[in-house]
Amino acid sequence: MQLQQMSEAPDFTLLTDRSERLTLSNLRGKKIILFFYPKSGTAG
Repeated sequence: MQLQQMSEAPDFTLLTDRSERLTLSNLRGKKIILFFYPKSGTAG
């Protein structure tokens, strides 16, 4: 899925470095930056 710049990101949940669940919708109203990149050494 490709998003347009400044569009709303779909909700997702991931594990933090402390193995805690973090859900994007729980951050609503806060300023955040999402940065995604392909795994190092892949065709991405």
